[in-house]
Amino acid sequence: MSTSHEALVSIGTDHFLTTAYARSHRLTADEPAALGGTDAGPTPYELLLASLGACTLITLRMYADRKNWPLERAAIALTHTRDDTGRETISAELEVSGPLSTEQRARLIEIAERCPVHRTLTGDLTIATTLAAEG
Repeated sequence: MSTSHEALVSIGTDHFLTTAYARSHRLTADEPAALGGTDAGPTPYELLLASLGACTLITLRMYADRKNWPLERAAIALTHTRDDTGRETISAELEVSGPLSTEQRARLIEIAERCPVHRTLTGDLTIATTLAAEG
């Protein structure tokens, strides 16, 4: 099954302030003031982490609902780091609540790593950038 998602992102002369449109939704991204931005929104990396977290939790909710598991709440804390060698890591700490068995909790960790955004980030991703014609 082929899928497609679209977003339009623009920037003007307000330093790093960007506006993104996805369907009928408007998002703002910016850099902190310490980096020359106005801190009017999350950084691009914070948006990336939020996207991964949202996808992970939506995937868990869909799975738990399909299995009729008693998942009452889930939350995920994500951190992106880059070490001195340039190696990047995203750490994710998943918290689930509800009367779930040890086996169900373990399975939810497996399912968390199968969400579509996780697979995109860890898979064979190609980003092809072209220059649009003027006008």
